[in-house]
Amino acid sequence: MQVKPEQLEQHLKQGMRPCYLVTGAELLIVQECADAIRRAARAAGCIDRERFDSSDKESWQNLVQSASAMSLFADRKLIEIQVENGKPGAEGSKALQEYLSIDSEDILLIVAGKIDKQSQRAKWFTALDQSGTVVTVWPIHPRDLPSWIQQRVNRRGMKCDREAISMLAERVEGNLLAAAQEIEKLSLLANDTHITTEIVSQSVGNSARYNAFNMVDTALAGDARGALRALRGLKAEGSAAPAILWPISKELRLLIDASSAVKKGTPAGAALDRLGVWRSRLNLMQQALGRHTPESLDHCLHLNFAADGSAKGLMPRDCWDYLESLVVAIASGAKSETTRRRA
Repeated sequence: MQVKPEQLEQHLKQGMRPCYLVTGAELLIVQECADAIRRAARAAGCIDRERFDSSDKESWQNLVQSASAMSLFADRKLIEIQVENGKPGAEGSKALQEYLSIDSEDILLIVAGKIDKQSQRAKWFTALDQSGTVVTVWPIHPRDLPSWIQQRVNRRGMKCDREAISMLAERVEGNLLAAAQEIEKLSLLANDTHITTEIVSQSVGNSARYNAFNMVDTALAGDARGALRALRGLKAEGSAAPAILWPISKELRLLIDASSAVKKGTPAGAALDRLGVWRSRLNLMQQALGRHTPESLDHCLHLNFAADGSAKGLMPRDCWDYLESLVVAIASGAKSETTRRRA
C-alpha cells in the first residue's frame, strides 16, 4: 500500500500494519516519517526496539530468527533495518520475503535511500507493498517549497506573510533541514505568532551566509559601494571566502542563463520565471539583467572562476581581491566591461 508522507499520520491512526518502508532522498522528511512510525509503534505496544545493519549478511539471518523465536510471553517489538543504497541485495531480498511470510506480532520498519524503478519491481518490494505500507518521499520542487514552508508554519500555529514565506524559501535554497530550523527559530522570535519579512530578516541576520545573500542583493541592485562595504564587513567578521562565493556564483549563473534565453527572443521576465526565480526577486534580477550584456556577464564569469581558483590555491592573487572585483562588476554591469576595455 502506497501512502504519501502528508497522509502518514492519519494512516497510522487507522491501525498499525506489519511492516513499513520509508524511502527517498529528502532526509528530513524520511526521518520525520520514520519517527512518526516509531511513536505509533510504541503506542501500539512495541516496548522493545531492535536494529539491524543491512550491510552485514548475518543481520538478515538474525532478522528471520528474531521473528521466528518470539515466545508467548515476549514483548512486542519494533524491528528496524537501515538500507542506505535502497538495495537489500540477494540475501536481504530472500530474508525479507521469508520474514513477511511469518505470522509475527512485531512491526518491521525499513528506512532506505532512493529506490530505483528496477528495484521496485523486485519480489521483496512487491511483497512488502502488499503486506505493509510504502512511504515514498519525493524531492520538494523549488516551486513547491513555499507551500511546504507554509504548511509547516501553520502546524506551528503561526501566520506568515506571503513575502516572508518567499524570502525564507529563497534563503534556504531547497535545504529542508535549514528551513525547519529557521521555522523553529521564528517561532521563538514572533511573540504574536505573525511572521513578517522584518522578522525573517531579523531571524537570519546573525548568519554570515545570509549576510552574504544581502550583500549579493545589494550588488544586483546596482549599488557597487554598498556591496563592496558589505563584502569587506564580512571579511572583517571572519567569513570564509568560499561561503560568500557560493551565493554570488548562484545568482551569476541565473543571470547568464537568463541572458542566453533573452538573446533567443524570450522576454526577460519569462526567462527568469522559467529559471525558478521567486516572484519577490523578479524585479531585482530584471534590473541586474538590464544592466548587463553577454560580454559583461562573461567578464563576471571570468572573475568568478578566478576567485574560485584562488580560494583553492590555484591562482596567485588573494581570493578577496577577485571577490571585490566580481562584486563591483556585477553591480556596474556593462559599464564595468566598457571601463575595463578602455583601461
